[in-house]
Amino acid sequence: MTTKEIRMLSLGMPTSDGAGVKLTRVIGSPELSMLDPFLMLDRFETENPEDYIAGFPPHPHRGFETVTYMLEGTMRHEDNLGNNGLLKPGGIQWMTAGRGIVHSEMPEQVDGAMRGFQLWINLPSHAKMQDPHYQDYDPEQLPVEIRDNGTEVRVISGQTDEGTQGPIVNDWVKPTYFDISLPADTDFTQTLSANDNSLLFVITGQIAVGEQQRIAKANSLAVLSQGDTLKVMAQGEGARFLLISGQPLNEPIARGGPFVMNTQEEIRQAFDDYRSGRF
Repeated sequence: MTTKEIRMLSLGMPTSDGAGVKLTRVIGSPELSMLDPFLMLDRFETENPEDYIAGFPPHPHRGFETVTYMLEGTMRHEDNLGNNGLLKPGGIQWMTAGRGIVHSEMPEQVDGAMRGFQLWINLPSHAKMQDPHYQDYDPEQLPVEIRDNGTEVRVISGQTDEGTQGPIVNDWVKPTYFDISLPADTDFTQTLSANDNSLLFVITGQIAVGEQQRIAKANSLAVLSQGDTLKVMAQGEGARFLLISGQPLNEPIARGGPFVMNTQEEIRQAFDDYRSGRF
């Protein structure tokens, strides 16, 4: 067994998206352009409505999945296929854009905190042009594993070593996505595929990772080395963090704004299809 260690720490890059929503780009920046199969990870966290109230008006996607996980606040989702839903605190929206979709994500609140994450996961070439679909779960639908030592693991995808299975299905990269809360001086161990690319994002507190016990603090991303075992120890008053892991696709990447394909010709076709109303 090989223990995963921290090989890179990052605080991300402040930016804005949509109609001016302020956020921190953790993956998808000059410092870390991607971590195959993860194309982008954005963190949004503010109590100022001016930072988020304009939301994300209608915009297209093709060729990948968007995963939105809310910690605080509510977001209304609508698309050009007639789908409509409300993303609540603790809820997950796993959208497979496939061959193309036009959607909007708009805050359904005028004050209060808005906190959460959006992750982009690449699709393999043979799955990029599938029909769009959703895997949406309200907070009460996500299993929460509570261990004897007080550890809580909200399981979105993948399976814990104690057998709790998340509801999300993705057979291409077989992702693990956990939201883990550890009491002070409590450890957490999880087996992962040795081929996975893995990351931790510390929401609160700080953690020591691996045999080297390297520290990752709140609001930081820890990119992990290869290995089949994750070991984390909470420091201080405890910690909360995301564990995200998945198998790389090892395919060529061509990007064009909201489209991610394998070739530039496919990107040009995506823009043409969108302009011509074929989404």
